[in-house]
Amino acid sequence: MSILVNENTRVVVQGITGREGQVRTKLMLGYGPKVVAGVTPGRGGEEVLGVPVFDAVQDAVKQVGGIDASVVFVPARAALEAAKVAMDSGVKLVVIVPDRVPLHDVMKLAKHARQTGAVFLGPNTLGCLSPGKGVLGMMGGSPEAARKFFRPGRVGISSRSGGITSSMAYYLNKAGIGASTIVHVGGDSIVGLPHPAVLKLFEADPDTDLVVMFGEIGTTQEERVAEMMKRGEFTKPLVAYIGGKQAEEGTRFSHAGAIVEGGRGGYQSKVDALRDAGAVIVENFEDLPAVTGRVLAKVER
Repeated sequence: MSILVNENTRVVVQGITGREGQVRTKLMLGYGPKVVAGVTPGRGGEEVLGVPVFDAVQDAVKQVGGIDASVVFVPARAALEAAKVAMDSGVKLVVIVPDRVPLHDVMKLAKHARQTGAVFLGPNTLGCLSPGKGVLGMMGGSPEAARKFFRPGRVGISSRSGGITSSMAYYLNKAGIGASTIVHVGGDSIVGLPHPAVLKLFEADPDTDLVVMFGEIGTTQEERVAEMMKRGEFTKPLVAYIGGKQAEEGTRFSHAGAIVEGGRGGYQSKVDALRDAGAVIVENFEDLPAVTGRVLAKVER
């Protein structure tokens, strides 16, 4: 198994006729899953890379049947409406790639997702990738690179940094450690699937034995993961690296969601909470593959 995406996921690309939409559609077509439709208002009837284009997601669903996931490549201020339309059309997973989506739009979308029984990944995300099965978004860059650098395995990866997401998977792969699914939760202060939600999915995945998590200062995602572990809601081994050790209060570290304020979301509070809950903390990023390998070797199959 995997989480969020597999080779049978049926995908619509919103904004498929734009530059990014076309490039990333080529990635998904070459690696998987099934891109069955694209949407750009006013461009219905065209094709992009052999994929039929429709004016609206509703039209796509009527013509090609049920769609499992939408990947959104539209300007940030249009992301809310695009995602809402997808959810209203029965799409249960929306991957919102653009950054700088207004915070109040994300809050509105979170409410709409709850009302429609859908979830969203991002905004400001590379997406997710299940090695050997499929990718949603832009992770890997090209089908060839994705096949070369991301090998199938039994380690789940959840990260708040796009660059670190790929780096973790790459270095684990070099150490002979494959991944079940690789998830970039997004770099904003409010995201649709933060670390706790992703780890719940990994907990239910029988093909994930261990999770590697990249956290960073800002928000309380990592502290909430620790609380989950203490409540017994996440029981698999967790290896965690937290970025931003040297950041001072008020500092923005890399992402909009990585800001230390009011004594909450700091490096030490995250490390202490996770370690107290039983997570294995990696102090130096370069040690991540070796530590993960040692923990994975102890997991009984």
